[in-house]
Amino acid sequence: MSTTTDRPNKVHEGRNVKRFREMMGIKQEGLAASLGEEWSQKKISVLESKEKIEDALLAEIAKILNVPEEAIRNFDEETAINNIQYNYDNSHGHLIGPNYNCSFNPLDKLMETVDELKKLHAEKEALYERLLKAQENK
Repeated sequence: MSTTTDRPNKVHEGRNVKRFREMMGIKQEGLAASLGEEWSQKKISVLESKEKIEDALLAEIAKILNVPEEAIRNFDEETAINNIQYNYDNSHGHLIGPNYNCSFNPLDKLMETVDELKKLHAEKEALYERLLKAQENK
């Protein structure tokens, strides 16, 4: 029986840089400008095709993208998809979870809010009446 953990973990650092860059809304030109004058959009494109990126360069890119180096170095799309799929499959369609027990009656909370709104409305009316009287006295 073979599982995904039997295979060696092949993380493509260049592809991960591209993923994080896109998530941050940064274009290749923007990353190139942040890295310095010797960088261009084409050079970033080549960098993103590399499976392994030099440690110093990866550290600089991580700092620019504001993510930990380990996130770029260790992100594995297949593992992430498996985690999402596992959590989705085990959710049974419940947003909060099957064992969620509310410690208050939501209708009571709603009625408390309605009562507060009624009080605020009464205060607003009283204030408006005082304002009208003040205008009449002028």
